[in-house]
Amino acid sequence: MRARTIGKTLRTPVTGITLGLALLAVPATAVATAAPGPQAPAAAQAPRPGATIPFAARAAKGLDDPAKKEIAMKLVSSAENSSLDWKAQYGYIEDIKDGRGYTGGIIGFTSGTHDMLELVELYTQRKPGNVLAKYLPALRKVDGTDSHAGLDPNYTKDWKKAAQDPVFQQAQNDERDRVYFNPAVKQGKADGIGVLGQFAYYDAIVMHGDGSDKASFSNIRKRALAKAKTPAQGGDEKTYLNAFLDARVWAMKQEEAHEDTSRVDTAQRVFLKKGNLNLDPPLDWKVYGDSYHIGE
Repeated sequence: MRARTIGKTLRTPVTGITLGLALLAVPATAVATAAPGPQAPAAAQAPRPGATIPFAARAAKGLDDPAKKEIAMKLVSSAENSSLDWKAQYGYIEDIKDGRGYTGGIIGFTSGTHDMLELVELYTQRKPGNVLAKYLPALRKVDGTDSHAGLDPNYTKDWKKAAQDPVFQQAQNDERDRVYFNPAVKQGKADGIGVLGQFAYYDAIVMHGDGSDKASFSNIRKRALAKAKTPAQGGDEKTYLNAFLDARVWAMKQEEAHEDTSRVDTAQRVFLKKGNLNLDPPLDWKVYGDSYHIGE
C-alpha cells in the first residue's frame, strides 16, 4: 500500500518535462562549463597544489551510476510505497482519492496526468494486443480527470496481470527514465550538483511533475535560484541544496496530499546535514515515521 501519492500536476503532459529545462535560469557560460569536452591529457587535468577543483570534477559518480540509481529507486519507494523493494511495485495500482484517478506502477503513473496513458501506449507499441491495449480509448478520455469511465471494473486486475510481463516492466523502467530520471540527472549535472542534489531533483520531478504551475519542478528550482547560486554559477553546493529543499517543502505544503514533508526533512535534509553529497551508504533515514536503512 502506498504511503502517499505522487502529485503530478493535472493536465500537464509528461512530454512537457523537456531536456531544455537544463538551460533554465543557468547562465550560458555555466552550462558550457558543465558540458563535457574533449578529453585532456592526464597531466593537464591534474589540479595545481592548493587549487580549487572545478565543480565538474568533484563528484566521482552521478545518480545515473547503477549503484547510485538503485539507491535512488529505494529512497523513492520508501516514501511512495513504504518499502525498499521498488521492483515489487510494477503491479501496484489503486485510486488514492487525490483527484488523479488511478495511480500505478513503480513511479506512480496516473490516469489523470497523462503519463499512464503514455506508458500504456509504449507498451502497446512494443507488444500489440496486450491485456491493457483495449483500455487506450478510455485512458485518452479520462486523461486530465479522476474518472474511471471505461476502465472499471477490470482495469486494475488487468494491470496486475500485465505487471507480470517483462515487456511491461521494461516499459515502466523506460518511461520512468525518459520522463523523470534522465531530465533530473541532466539538469543536476548542468547545475554542478552531485548525487544527492541530482536525487533531490529526481524526487521533486517525480512528485510535482513539471509545467507552468507554481509547485512544478521548474518553479521550485526558480524559487531556489532566487536565494542561492548553483555550483555551476559559482555558488556553494550545500547552500544551494538547502535553498532547493526549502523551496521543495514550500511546494509540498501547497497541496494537502503532500503536507507531510518528512521525505525531505528526515531523509534528504539528513544526508545534506551530514555532508553526504555523494549518497554513500550506509544510509539511515525516516519517512512518515518509519525508519529505513541501506547498508554498505
